[in-house]
Amino acid sequence: MASTLDIDALRAGATPTRRQMAWTVLAMSAPAILAELSTTLMQYIDASMVGSLGAHATASIGIAESTIWLLDGLAGCVAAGFTVQVAQLVGAGRDEDARNVFRQGLVVSLAFGMALALGGVLVSKSLPVWLGADAVLHTEASQYFRICSYAIVPVALARLGTGMLQCSGDMRTPSVLNVLCCVLDVCFNSILIRPSWTLSVGPFSLSMPGLGWRTAGAATGTLLAQAVTAALLLWFAMTRSRRLALRERGTWVPQLSTMRPAWTVSWPMLLERVVTSSAYVACTAIVAPLGVVAVAANSLAITAEAVCYMPGFGIEAAATTIVGQAVGAKRRDLARSFARLSTVLGMLVMTASGALMFGFAPQIMAMLTPDAAVRALGAQALRIEAFAEPLFAASMVAAGALRGAGDTLIPSVFCLASMWGVRIPLMAIVAPRWGLVGVWTAMAFELCVRGALFLVRLLRDRWLDQTLWE
Repeated sequence: MASTLDIDALRAGATPTRRQMAWTVLAMSAPAILAELSTTLMQYIDASMVGSLGAHATASIGIAESTIWLLDGLAGCVAAGFTVQVAQLVGAGRDEDARNVFRQGLVVSLAFGMALALGGVLVSKSLPVWLGADAVLHTEASQYFRICSYAIVPVALARLGTGMLQCSGDMRTPSVLNVLCCVLDVCFNSILIRPSWTLSVGPFSLSMPGLGWRTAGAATGTLLAQAVTAALLLWFAMTRSRRLALRERGTWVPQLSTMRPAWTVSWPMLLERVVTSSAYVACTAIVAPLGVVAVAANSLAITAEAVCYMPGFGIEAAATTIVGQAVGAKRRDLARSFARLSTVLGMLVMTASGALMFGFAPQIMAMLTPDAAVRALGAQALRIEAFAEPLFAASMVAAGALRGAGDTLIPSVFCLASMWGVRIPLMAIVAPRWGLVGVWTAMAFELCVRGALFLVRLLRDRWLDQTLWE
């Protein structure tokens, strides 16, 4: 098989071998994994740049991170309501309908992103106070969150552009552009975060410009990089995509025939994101009283853990596309096989990455901060989390496969139940006694529970009855 599905062959009844299916999943995952790798490297470099400013700056970002994830996630949920439709419509050979879904998704994502940005700006001053952060962190954390809130608009458009290209079968272009986003972010941050400095190589020295904006510089760099990337993603989707290019007239006004299935997919994800992200905010509130070192270690350990689950995100994106197109082509048998195979591959890959994270946890943390106390505590957290990576992979990839078929309600219920029924109560119980180590132990246990639930859902096959199109 090629790196994309041959939709015409699938609709005609062709059945690939298991080896061909595995190659298709891996080939379609590779570009997305590359993009995740570059994103992770960007986070490492960003964290290292901010970490060099001290635990105070790192903790200021850590306070705002969970709420930023909430806003980013909401933008992604809205985009998913349209991208899943595109995957199934492409699989059904209905390219013109897919282009109209793209147009309407663009309008809705822009409006929703602007609303999220406004909400973030309005609460930015009060957020650190609500989360119980140390008073010395309030000003810097508030400023960082406010600037990141402005970035939600390009983030919403970038999520839509990435998803549209991927679900139309083009995994390479969005991956390359997301790598570019990371490069731009590092370039902008190198100028914005630190004051002017001198780069010395042997007898040569070069004066490097810098504005010294600290955490505000990190947020501004992200905003600029996301804006450039969003523009490029939409340009490629609207003018260069074989299936989505808007060469002919179509409707930009949201139609009920588009909005109904978009709502069917998105509302459970939106509810899940609000409740689970509010759980992340609650986690931040639980960690915040543990002190600046614990907050900084928690923030950096979360960044470091990303190196483990980046393959899972890549395989998840491929699973959504492949399963969605197979469902659209009326090949339930292949949708089932691709979903299971993708999940197994994701678990194997993340088991390996978890083992590496366990072995190199101290070295990973040393890359992110010079603070010895933060490094030691963060390494402990990473080694605890490494044991949860296989089942974390199961929940990630299975969720992507189920999403491709339009099944989002039950998976969202699973996430809500595990976060609020397992993670938060355990954290609240163990944090006062065991500190950050107890917090991460509770997190690892919850991820295992969640993964088991998703595996049961995947294997029972009821999700194949959740298709959006007749």
